[in-house]
Amino acid sequence: MLLNNPFKTAKLNGVPLILDGAMGSVLQQKGFTANPDLWMSKLNITNPDIIFEIHKEYINAGADIITTNTFRTNPVAFKGAGYPFNSKYVKEAVKIAKDAAENTKVIIAGSNPPAEDCYQRERKISYNQLEKNHYNHIKLLMDNGVDFILNETQSHFDEIKIICEYCSSNNIPYIVSFYFDENLTIFSGEQIHYAVEYSADHNPLAIGFNCVAPTLFERMLHNLKPNGNWGFYLNCGSGNPGDESIMSNVDPTEYVEIVEKGIKYQPSFVGACCGSNPNHIRKIKKMYEKD
Repeated sequence: MLLNNPFKTAKLNGVPLILDGAMGSVLQQKGFTANPDLWMSKLNITNPDIIFEIHKEYINAGADIITTNTFRTNPVAFKGAGYPFNSKYVKEAVKIAKDAAENTKVIIAGSNPPAEDCYQRERKISYNQLEKNHYNHIKLLMDNGVDFILNETQSHFDEIKIICEYCSSNNIPYIVSFYFDENLTIFSGEQIHYAVEYSADHNPLAIGFNCVAPTLFERMLHNLKPNGNWGFYLNCGSGNPGDESIMSNVDPTEYVEIVEKGIKYQPSFVGACCGSNPNHIRKIKKMYEKD
């Protein structure tokens, strides 16, 4: 667990922390098939060596932060897949990440996804189920030793509110990272700036934006002009989660050009999302070494 805020320090130093890139789409490109509900989380049990290897590749590429393979280890995902919830999937994912980061200063982010599908506009579960899902998953990640919670691809205000209030009231270090549409609104209808302002009032380590297309991100930057501790990791791929393959359609050189457009707003962290691989992170690292 983080005792100080490294994102604040990165902001003051003018050099953002480097977050890792995609896990699931890299696994797809290695020939593994995603489960529609559990995504790639089964590999924590069946193929831990490949998860370890990808974490190490990102560390060797220059990542300061690696993200646990827990994007679909939450209770609601297990229910959707027709399985009883199994905490072993979280425990093993955190263990693999900690083993990969051993003897380094790499920070471990515990991925906490939306309770339901991250591109789902209509809620299908009750508010009570939503609360229990996040309380249980976040607590489990922290109990197993992640440094902070990375609440990724969040796009419903009720969910954002639950996460922020739970983490802030329990002194859990966390980031909320938002997904938004072409109208610069989250799926529950609020403007992205409203969700950002609400979250910023609940003492996160930083706020983020992830999985949106680079062109949409540029529009958001122009309108929102984020400040404080913030960061981004953008979609570099074609296709959707659950497809047979999410292929990269933004190469590392192109991605760095996009990253450079965000630098003038002084982000605290930068990474990459779906369709990316360690080469994208290596290119970001080299860009900052050059500076």
